[in-house]
Amino acid sequence: MFERFSRSWELVKASANVLRSDRELLLFPLISGLCTLVVMATFLVPVFALRIFENGIGIGGAVVGFLFYFCQYSVIIFFNCALVAAAMIRLDGGDPTLRDGFDAAKSKLPAILGYAAIAATVGVALQALKSRDNNFIVRLVGSGLGVAWTLATFMVVPVLVSRNIGPVDALKQSVALLKRTWGENAIGNVGIGAAFGLITFAVMLVGAGLAFLAWQASPMLAIAVAVVFVIGVLLLGIYQAALSGIYSAALYRYAVSHETPAAFQGMQLESAFQPKR
Repeated sequence: MFERFSRSWELVKASANVLRSDRELLLFPLISGLCTLVVMATFLVPVFALRIFENGIGIGGAVVGFLFYFCQYSVIIFFNCALVAAAMIRLDGGDPTLRDGFDAAKSKLPAILGYAAIAATVGVALQALKSRDNNFIVRLVGSGLGVAWTLATFMVVPVLVSRNIGPVDALKQSVALLKRTWGENAIGNVGIGAAFGLITFAVMLVGAGLAFLAWQASPMLAIAVAVVFVIGVLLLGIYQAALSGIYSAALYRYAVSHETPAAFQGMQLESAFQPKR
């Protein structure tokens, strides 16, 4: 277990080195975040104006919820595909541009939309299970299924980018790759999320403390301090998203081709991803 954790941490560090060598990759999650905010605003305005959820969810609310998930997932998956495609070019020693990533994602648009529809359906179902109206056991099951879904689909984007297949086959291959890379997949997912979760919490704690102190001097100063720290938290989220995309690309390459990109030379991780016999 310790050896597997060590391999996963080496992959994370190497992925961070790749990101430092090509900071342009950060633009993909940045633009993705801006687009998701636009989608959110597009839905929130009519939802509040028409009071769609005033009397509960209902059929209309379920339809709106599905459409919201579908649009959000379509945007997120599209930009993730662009990021992973660009990361793969970088891992091959190339110098990717934004256009390279977007062209790769556009070529996979039908599969991306198909997978977004599947993810939206699962998202609505999981939210229904985790609803406060359900008992603790049902909510716990919903949370467990959510974690399983996240792990099982971690390789979907690299599969979609690398292969000319549909969303269902991409899901199947992602699950198959999960069996081969279980430790690295789980530890990498949890490790990156946990690390950035702790960092974000620490930044928010420090920000709240400094904003409180600044309030004693001037409310405007306190607002300025809060804005700076909010921007910092958003930047951390962008960095985490970029790092996760690079990590998934690297993990996919190891699992499928058993080749060691230049950024990962000397790590001796090839034996970790030999196919099971």
